[in-house]
Amino acid sequence: MNPAKYRRNPTPNLPDRQWPNNELTQAPIWVSVDLRDGNQALANPMNVEQKLKLWDELVAIGFKTIEIGFPSASQPEFEFTRRLIEENRIPEDVTVQVLVQAREHLIERTYEALKGVKQAVIHVYNTTSIVQRENVFEKSKDEIKAMAVQGAIWVQEYAEKAKQEGSNSEWIFQYSPESFSQTETDYAVEVCQAVMDVWQPTPDNKCILNLPATVESNSPNRFADQVEYFIRHLPNRESAIISIHTHNDRGCAVAAAELSLLAGADRIEGTLLGNGERTGNMDIVTLAMNLYSEGIDPELDFTNPEKWMDVVEEVTKIQTHPRHPWVGDVVYTAYSGSHQDAIRKCLLKQEDSKPWNVAYLPIDPKDIGRDYEAIIRVNSQSGKAGSAFILEQEYGLNMPKWVQMDFAGTAQKLAEEQGGVVSHVDLFESFKDYYKFGQFNGRIQSYQVNRDKDVETITLQFDGETWSGEGKGTLSALCDAYQKKTGKSIDVVDYAEHAVQMENMSNGKDAFAVAYVLLQTNEGKKVGVATAQDTVSAMIQATLKGLSA
Repeated sequence: MNPAKYRRNPTPNLPDRQWPNNELTQAPIWVSVDLRDGNQALANPMNVEQKLKLWDELVAIGFKTIEIGFPSASQPEFEFTRRLIEENRIPEDVTVQVLVQAREHLIERTYEALKGVKQAVIHVYNTTSIVQRENVFEKSKDEIKAMAVQGAIWVQEYAEKAKQEGSNSEWIFQYSPESFSQTETDYAVEVCQAVMDVWQPTPDNKCILNLPATVESNSPNRFADQVEYFIRHLPNRESAIISIHTHNDRGCAVAAAELSLLAGADRIEGTLLGNGERTGNMDIVTLAMNLYSEGIDPELDFTNPEKWMDVVEEVTKIQTHPRHPWVGDVVYTAYSGSHQDAIRKCLLKQEDSKPWNVAYLPIDPKDIGRDYEAIIRVNSQSGKAGSAFILEQEYGLNMPKWVQMDFAGTAQKLAEEQGGVVSHVDLFESFKDYYKFGQFNGRIQSYQVNRDKDVETITLQFDGETWSGEGKGTLSALCDAYQKKTGKSIDVVDYAEHAVQMENMSNGKDAFAVAYVLLQTNEGKKVGVATAQDTVSAMIQATLKGLSA
């Protein structure tokens, strides 16, 4: 490691920057570049049929501008463009965008590919960065600017030629100073203004100026400074839509794009899940869901991630990381016991009529088609809250905290033995074994409870024995009967019961009772849990189980 080899990329001095005080209130103009920038990043680029399949998903998600490719670069790209047009696959409210270098024969081929399109963005570019000027093209600033101007002239001339040949297509011009992030910002303004001087856009007929971090070389705040500086120094700002295209070399593409919107940008180019060359493009899903989590309508529909993610993974052959922001398989999963406990408590208090306010879950997973079943899993790190949540969600067992604590060691042992995530089926089987479900159901032959004023009496027949006792309630009378029979003292410290549907535990659908009892005996505290068709039976069985524990 030799940090002395590197130097900070120069950015403009902007001591009166305004973007930190701004606030996002609406979604940007979104542009998917999955079919172009995302495609060129693949070891095996998509064929036409694969691109058509992804196109359909992008339209369904709600993109209104989609960069479909580089039709002058290869025959498959050209054919895909023609298929979209000739098969009438482009909805009325969707605009296609194509990329082309500032070279005449490529521009001519691009217009040929777009013949008959209703509306299209012609995206022309040339590089402007210091390193490209000096080391790749070996041209001066004036020569690079001349390339941009000539490209703009050709784009305009071929649009006019198409019109003269009878085309009714509507053309929108877009220019990118490639590697804007590594270009002197004043020079980027100069080049873009020269392009605008050719196109003569107006506030009613704007061009698009796209500012790419082709290589992410600045921290997000300094890139935002570049964008704000550019916008403030562009003479004809009201006639241009300012677009941002960030890459992820520093891992900050989303942050840079988000801060660029604060800096005044109108439009964002990116890909689903961040697919792109090197470390990837700006992930539109992440940025859109960031906005959504703050109450801003992203104007894109990500409610069925399994559907569109399957298509993206199929055509790109890239699997989504399980912890990918917002849509990864386990991003709404908590393994930590303290996290699980906090989520459980918050979910119990969350009301539909109030803003979402659940610890560790920035949005309601149901909003994008996820199920609460996947929120909490039980492993060796889970603690009592995780197993309690699963048993409540899957089987309707609303365990008091003292039952959770009593069962926690058994759940922990199960998780350690299995060495991973415990299924709810295994967890429930362990719960039933621990609390001896079914073992007492046949022992009680009969019982009778009578009330005389404030005193209850209980008589039980089981295992050839008769117990009887009295007290101020059924549990008190049962404890009295136990003490009379055994000579041992017993007190009920706590008790809880609730109804649960039989279908949660078997194939039936009848409601039955679950009882939990915490006893203080001569041997210490004991817990009993039982189920029965009625509350009194469940209560008696839970007490007897506790005594035998």
